[in-house]
Amino acid sequence: MTGRGVTFPRGFAAGAAAAGVKDGTPGRLDVALLAADRPCMAAAVFTTNQVVAAPLVVTRKHLAGGSLRGVVVNSGNANACTGVHGERDALAMAAAAAAKLGCPAGSVAVASTGVIGIPLPVERIAKAVDRIVPDTDGWDAFSRAIMTTDTRPKVAEREVWLAGQPVRIGGVAKGAGMIHPNMATLLVFVTTDAILDGAAAAGALRAAVDASFNAISVDGDTSTNDMALLLASGASAIKPEGHEAAAFGAGLTEVCADLARQVMADGEGATKVFEVRVRGAASDEDARLAARTITTSNLVKTAIHGADPNWGRILAAAGRSGARVDARRASVRIGDVDVFTSGAPAEWDAVAVRKIFEAAEIVIAVDLGLGTGTARAWGCDLSTEYVRINAEYTT
Repeated sequence: MTGRGVTFPRGFAAGAAAAGVKDGTPGRLDVALLAADRPCMAAAVFTTNQVVAAPLVVTRKHLAGGSLRGVVVNSGNANACTGVHGERDALAMAAAAAAKLGCPAGSVAVASTGVIGIPLPVERIAKAVDRIVPDTDGWDAFSRAIMTTDTRPKVAEREVWLAGQPVRIGGVAKGAGMIHPNMATLLVFVTTDAILDGAAAAGALRAAVDASFNAISVDGDTSTNDMALLLASGASAIKPEGHEAAAFGAGLTEVCADLARQVMADGEGATKVFEVRVRGAASDEDARLAARTITTSNLVKTAIHGADPNWGRILAAAGRSGARVDARRASVRIGDVDVFTSGAPAEWDAVAVRKIFEAAEIVIAVDLGLGTGTARAWGCDLSTEYVRINAEYTT
């Protein structure tokens, strides 16, 4: 389901404007504002990169207050590695948004994405913020304004029924390159009208991110600017508790997984998306290690791009993942064809399996034969177009 994304839950509005930051192209949306009509409980997950951009430093501080009223985002400039001016400029963005929303600057999260090491044209951004008029139809403008090398916006929403009442969850994501497990170049904003306390919001977001964005990889690189942010308005008057908390968490994970799949499908230069399903691992953690290593293997990615059903690359990636692997007990299936069974090559039709690898979506299943651990991860192929895009695009 796609539609209003971050404005689907009650209590939220959004909008965007052009400040000329992105490519200097006049009229191209590059400043976005998400507004809540009340203070929202907030939680976030940030990049694991040790080089952290100024907006993340500011947002972490603002989250310490426990609630937010809005989020201001710019694309085209990362405001990363910009010295002492970087944090000052991020604070100025927050102040501009706060003036628009009528709240303290400390109640605004700040995000930036784009080129690293270039001073932020904060005065132009502040003027653009002032021109934005957030409304419930502004979700599309918001989703487009945060894009960089993305070719299309990414939005998702779900409605979960709790205590006989609907609770809404909506989200938007930005990302196409520098995508790798543990929060890579991603900006993710998720809203809900559920009532959540701080611990519930943080726990639900962490679980959802781990099952979705931390299970995808385009190119193995992580960025300086990435965050996933959850805002809960409480406008539904429903507080998920007990088994309903699990239902809410499942809905949140569905939204994040939907967005993650859209990111993979829009991977820079990608022509195919593949899912790796690992079972029979000694533990769930071992399964995650194996699945994620297979999706990040450049040899696997290029084999998929070339429609080469090379099961040896798949098994080799699992073997170096850090998971316990015994090739004598392992099996590999591509689509519905067993290519390696219980430690030995199977008999299979190379032409038929090559056709599976020619599809836009591919499923690879690996059974390690060692236990009950399971995991899934997603990746995309690696093409010459990816090289061209990143050779021409300044990071």
